[in-house]
Amino acid sequence: MSRAFLFILDSVGIGGAPDADRFGDKGANTLCHVAAQTPLALPNLSSLGLGHAAQAASGHLPKGFTLETPLKGQWGFGVERSNGKDTPSGHWEIAGLPVVFDWGYFPKTVPCFPRSFTDALIARAELPGLIGNKHASGTDIIAEHGEAHMENAKPIIYTSADSVIQIAAHEETFGLDRLYEVCEVARELSYDLNVGRVIARPFVGADARDFTRTGNRKDYSIPPPSPTLLDRLSAAGRDVVSIGKIGDIYAHSGTGREIKAVGNDALFEATLEAMPGLRDGGLLLTNFVDFDMLYGHRRDPKGYGAALEAFDEQLPQALDRLQPGDLLVITADHGCDPTWRGSDHTRECVPILTFAPGMAPGSLGRRDGFADIGQTIAAHLGIAPLAAGKSWL
Repeated sequence: MSRAFLFILDSVGIGGAPDADRFGDKGANTLCHVAAQTPLALPNLSSLGLGHAAQAASGHLPKGFTLETPLKGQWGFGVERSNGKDTPSGHWEIAGLPVVFDWGYFPKTVPCFPRSFTDALIARAELPGLIGNKHASGTDIIAEHGEAHMENAKPIIYTSADSVIQIAAHEETFGLDRLYEVCEVARELSYDLNVGRVIARPFVGADARDFTRTGNRKDYSIPPPSPTLLDRLSAAGRDVVSIGKIGDIYAHSGTGREIKAVGNDALFEATLEAMPGLRDGGLLLTNFVDFDMLYGHRRDPKGYGAALEAFDEQLPQALDRLQPGDLLVITADHGCDPTWRGSDHTRECVPILTFAPGMAPGSLGRRDGFADIGQTIAAHLGIAPLAAGKSWL
């Protein structure tokens, strides 16, 4: 029996989504635009075909890449079928469940949330009120309203282009458990709005000059409406290890043993520690969040590039832990071009890079749906086919 490993580089898109103009993202290209801003040295990802995938997806070879790099893996690119460019849509589709329904979103008005929702949240959570109530970058709105929040104990509430309600509060003056309680009420009240996630965004600091979001973020997601790859494996008694925010994204459905870690370095270390213990027939998946959270949304291409290089430098340690019969897939869930306008995700194709001991290099081509990844892993692990996707095995 074989094992599978799935590394999701959160937001590392490679441009070229055929419907990007529908999202206002025509021309966005996370990898190419990062490479144009800062020199990239990614020898290990390049050897798995990252440059080839980027060229095939968008018609543009990122600066510093070459198609002459000797390959040791198989590469392709995925075109998203889901209706949104948000995290749950990308992840669920990777796991064999494209999101073909429409999430609930909020208008770019101030206030942005329905009065019925905010009034009910204030009453049910026994709050003195709410501040913010608009589309915003998380770091910007905390800097704008954090000091007032510490004085009046009104949580900061905001949204983005995703189907999300984010609630920020100071860990010490407001309290972490209290923030979670408020988010649980918001989650219950927002089911009728078909909102994908409610996110608790705790922060610390004395004033706007040093406010910092902490690693105690917590996501309250809608459970996937149908079984995913993770559910199917768990139901079959297979080993599933979820590292990072995977558990939150899937509302802890089928996510098996969950390992929390903060930051890409800690996530990689946790992944390396867990790899040898994954049982035959099992799946280990890790979401490397820093690309998106620290650099994509904050529009920091140089930081994004440095994070890519750090991941690339660590990657051989994971490759060395693979055993005969194992399969590694490296992909992304959406784009978040740090040179693009605004601070939201960008609609892009994603790389699909695969490696297995003894694998012959080659092209997987264009995959019409991220669900091909989940279907391939299902085939590799020997479980019944998923409802969506086409295996390349």
